[in-house]
Amino acid sequence: MGRLYDNHNHSQFSFDGKNASVEASARAGKAAGLSGMCFTDHCDFYVPAMKASFEHCIPEQFDIAAQQAEIDRVREDSDGFMIFKGVEIGLEVRSRENIRKLLAEHEFDQVIASLHYLDDTDPFWGGYYKGKDWKSAYGHYLETALEEMVWLGDFDIFGHFDYVARYAPYPECSIFYKDFPDIFDGILKYLAENGKALEINTKTYQDYKGRTPVLDKDILLRFKEMGGEAISLGSDSHNPERVGENFPYYEDFIKSCGFAYTAHFQARKPVMEKI
Repeated sequence: MGRLYDNHNHSQFSFDGKNASVEASARAGKAAGLSGMCFTDHCDFYVPAMKASFEHCIPEQFDIAAQQAEIDRVREDSDGFMIFKGVEIGLEVRSRENIRKLLAEHEFDQVIASLHYLDDTDPFWGGYYKGKDWKSAYGHYLETALEEMVWLGDFDIFGHFDYVARYAPYPECSIFYKDFPDIFDGILKYLAENGKALEINTKTYQDYKGRTPVLDKDILLRFKEMGGEAISLGSDSHNPERVGENFPYYEDFIKSCGFAYTAHFQARKPVMEKI
């Protein structure tokens, strides 16, 4: 395995990471043979009411100062294992000013831009899919993500582009370039031209209620055609056992698409690591 970094992990500072302490997850990353990892705890300034009715949520914001202090503490005894400070920003049109303010007031090594909630729903709880067929559900998600990432601009990695497929009720459980070429071209062109990374999120490609999405190779090939260079690997771990999950497989997958490097970010600057 090359010098791989897990760039998408949640810790005890995320609302859904209570079983993933920074210390335990860092220890797991080192044991898995990774070169480093980044903690990208959740920051969503808007939570749909339908989710709150299930989880009694308020907007999902974490204690940034406490998270970064804990990372500093664990770093001191990491014996060369690299640990970075990050955030996973939830894209949402009504949250724009709050997102701008947060990024202006805090320093991170990397910022992941992800779309979790739209149309006042949470795909995890299923409400998003009601009244939509698979193509309109997936297409609307991708269009919304493109609109919000272009507005934001100030991010490093586009997170889990196929999140919407993880929990969908359709037989069509994967998102393919051929079904949404125009939208993907917009996304991939923007990322490539602006030096952003496309994330391979390995959590998506696991069984969920008998459905296992797959990563479409054509998406990576098209990204490369457009001049994209930065591919980020993220396990989206919420417990130490999943840190670096299936990274050797996706390292080979990336190579098979003609990429020679993966990317992580330090002080918001890309670092390309040969694989």
